[in-house]
Amino acid sequence: MEHGNHTMVTEFLLQGLAKNWELQLFLSALLLLFYVIILPGNILIIVTIRTDPRLGSPMFFFLSSLALMDICYSTVTPPKMMANLFTRQKTISYQGCLAQIFFIHFLGGAEICLLIAMAVDRYVAICHPLHYATMVTRAVCWALVVGSWAGGFMHSMIQMLLIIPLPFCGPNELDNFFCDITQIIKLACTNTYALEFAMFINSGLVTTTCFIILLVSYGVLLVKVRTGSALGKNKAASTCITHILIVFIMFGPAIYIYCHPFQDFSFDKVVAFFHTVVFPLMNPMIYTLRNKEIKAAMLRLLKKSKPRRDK
Repeated sequence: MEHGNHTMVTEFLLQGLAKNWELQLFLSALLLLFYVIILPGNILIIVTIRTDPRLGSPMFFFLSSLALMDICYSTVTPPKMMANLFTRQKTISYQGCLAQIFFIHFLGGAEICLLIAMAVDRYVAICHPLHYATMVTRAVCWALVVGSWAGGFMHSMIQMLLIIPLPFCGPNELDNFFCDITQIIKLACTNTYALEFAMFINSGLVTTTCFIILLVSYGVLLVKVRTGSALGKNKAASTCITHILIVFIMFGPAIYIYCHPFQDFSFDKVVAFFHTVVFPLMNPMIYTLRNKEIKAAMLRLLKKSKPRRDK
């Protein structure tokens, strides 16, 4: 494939999680075990919220949407990583690489927008409790969720429009187990300084700004809860603390990865692994373990689905 005077790269070489094949096999086995344990739990969360009428509040609606996004987000990179490991191949096609970048930023951007929507929901619930039912209706919830998906799509499309015109003529090695913008643009056969700066603004700066806004918002809400009436104070504070934990888990690694696009560090691969695979699956589980209503609903669902023995 020709691109001007350059021979276009048709595939990239992924170095994987580790250079040692046995170590990669061990890490992949751990990842598979993690999936077997955690993924069904996240699916159970979605089914429980969707089927239990007692969990019809907007907060649980948003949680089920978060669980769905996290399941999708954590399945973007592992299939190709495991396929390459077991076939002892390290290649990914140019189109496959672009697909990974698109879905990572599409789902990551959508999740950031959803976390902002969840913060708005908690603000209305705590600061305007008497108007909560009329302000945060099911139609508003759907609009916020659809808007989150749309926001993630727009963010990802900006990345793609910046990457697709780039010429790649070699080398084609990526020191990672998946494709991402911070590494692939360094392989382009052109000066990418301005592009890296644009990526820093679109990913790093925007992520950091959203992180600060969310932390300040939840800090204000916690102060509001602590100084308010005793009715429901502990429950509201616990919910806010859970949201803060999820914000740290989601935003911390993303800020680390996208706020230093001009240089690489040895720790980047580890952070990327937890950010794209492990933490997304843990977010809904953390929320569930701190919420008595969901745990009780899950137990009721499991008891209903358990086959009854004939007397």
